[in-house]
Amino acid sequence: MDKKKLEMGITGIIGTWIMDKCSLLFPAMILLMILMILDYISGMLAAKKEAIEHPNNKKYGWSSKKSIIGIYKKVSYILIILVSISTDFMLHKFAGEIGVNYKYTSIFTLLVSVWLIINELLSILENAGRMGAKLPNFLKKILTELQNDIDNKSGF
Repeated sequence: MDKKKLEMGITGIIGTWIMDKCSLLFPAMILLMILMILDYISGMLAAKKEAIEHPNNKKYGWSSKKSIIGIYKKVSYILIILVSISTDFMLHKFAGEIGVNYKYTSIFTLLVSVWLIINELLSILENAGRMGAKLPNFLKKILTELQNDIDNKSGF
């Protein structure tokens, strides 16, 4: 069998398994990915605007170093999601064997996904402010409170 076909088949199987396990989470995952891209783009635009406003100040403006750090942050989000998926799988699969009634299949992944979505929304708002947009304070306050509620009231 061709190595490339084998790799594609394995990737398809893994992807299908993940999609099956994340059926409730699929819209949240798609939204998170879209917001991650929008946050990255809005950050670049904000940096460009700041560079125009402060042409002689190296503190402002786009830099490849800051860009790479932003990409690392997005990759870390994906790793956090994978850890939460693994945690949910492990708890769901093995809780019964140790006498614990754990009925949820994706509670940690859902909580982590929503928390990261809120984090991306806050970052996009911050970037919009850096670009000169007037921000509705109530929106930032509500998003921050939601994020804190997830941290404080998740029951874990």
